[in-house]
Amino acid sequence: MATQMYQWTGRCGPLDLEVSDTTFQPSTISVLLADALEVNPGDAVIDIGCGSGILSIIAAKLGAGRVIGIDSAPDVVEVATRNATRHGVADAVTFLRGDLFDPLPAEVEADVIIGDVSGIPDAIAEESGWFPSRAGGGPRGSELPIRMLRAARERLRAGGRLFLPTGTLQDENAILRTARSLYGKVTQLAERRIPLPRALAETTAMVQLAAEKTVQLSEKGSRLLWTARVWECRVG
Repeated sequence: MATQMYQWTGRCGPLDLEVSDTTFQPSTISVLLADALEVNPGDAVIDIGCGSGILSIIAAKLGAGRVIGIDSAPDVVEVATRNATRHGVADAVTFLRGDLFDPLPAEVEADVIIGDVSGIPDAIAEESGWFPSRAGGGPRGSELPIRMLRAARERLRAGGRLFLPTGTLQDENAILRTARSLYGKVTQLAERRIPLPRALAETTAMVQLAAEKTVQLSEKGSRLLWTARVWECRVG
């Protein structure tokens, strides 16, 4: 597959990253997650939805003892491993291809999980082109994140932390209800309002989801905005 270079200018940057046609490029959510990420020396980290591997690389640079990045993209192992090698952390990071935690043996646990999975409704993912696979997080954008939350709870050690992005382009309340029912403490760490392209806002799918209040948009002047948030879910 053809690849190109992308420059990450967020935390620990600038870093040159290789991305392919099937690689999810870092986004505003990636930047927010990177800034919020807390890794202690020696922590075991699992990065779900690792894409180019940028958050796995940052976790390793912050002192993680071992990082496993997982993504469903067909060339994630090759592309992300080359990025980790390029930035000197290949010895600490391993990449696997698969669905959520499926590639891992049942006994593998972590101190930190990064849960950056696709979380917008399928119809919006198809219209937006933001994801190479054009697949979203389910009809309401909450189904995949909720499945991830349940699986992650079984993988976190006592005192472990899950870093969870949410946004108002999905059924955010359903995701947070699930998080609060599974984890001892859920704390908001970051928030940013992001402009939504007018063409996307006016699609039939977006209008219908907004009318149903699955998605929540705000206005600033002539612009429509959605809100992204990052949460820490901590196991008691």
